[in-house]
Amino acid sequence: MVQLFAAIGAGLVALAHTAPFPFLIEGLQRDESAWHVRVDPAAPTVYLTYDDGPNPAATPLLLDVLARERASATFFLIDDHVTDETAPLVRRMFVEGHAVALHSNERWLMLQTPDAIADALGRAADRIAQLGGARPCPYFRPHAGWRSGALYQALDRLDYRLAGWSWGLWDWNWWRPRDAAGLAARLARRAQAGDIIVMHDGHHRNPRADRQYAVEATAQLIPALRARQFDLARLPCEGL
Repeated sequence: MVQLFAAIGAGLVALAHTAPFPFLIEGLQRDESAWHVRVDPAAPTVYLTYDDGPNPAATPLLLDVLARERASATFFLIDDHVTDETAPLVRRMFVEGHAVALHSNERWLMLQTPDAIADALGRAADRIAQLGGARPCPYFRPHAGWRSGALYQALDRLDYRLAGWSWGLWDWNWWRPRDAAGLAARLARRAQAGDIIVMHDGHHRNPRADRQYAVEATAQLIPALRARQFDLARLPCEGL
């Protein structure tokens, strides 16, 4: 019995830090994370977000799709992938009305001290501002959603919010390859007003990963969401 309770306790602790949905830590953090956006009944909206870029191979194609569809999105960028080569893509995101925010490519950031985390995120924001020409939105999405009390303390010092995603609205398939048509159909079917969808235009290790599935899925998803009378928008950066 003791072993059973110990296992349950260990599982709860693990989920508190790694669950892909708000869990124990969020219960203590009030409104310091965003996993859903408050619904405006007059304008039901779904929020497209993209992780792990900028990717010089896939991100331009994705931006082309968004421009053609006149849809806005939020891009969560990895600091290592923001370079002189990809700076024009970051500038294009800002110019075309998208939101840009911070992402990470390693889970163990949450184990650092609040000061170390805040310093790392501050440097990443400064580089985006320098290379992209504008400051990023005050959102941070940790790699795979791994988070900690220290991470929340760091975000509080920066006046940032943690950005998650809505339940089931992600682009990985359990033990199956990603399929653009199936992914678009699943996301369009499950989405509700205020939901945050996450897809990947990059990879946390490979800055030039093949992400054609995300480009194609986006091209199919946007019309499907609009057919359900949803607007598409970037995450609200002001008034957090």
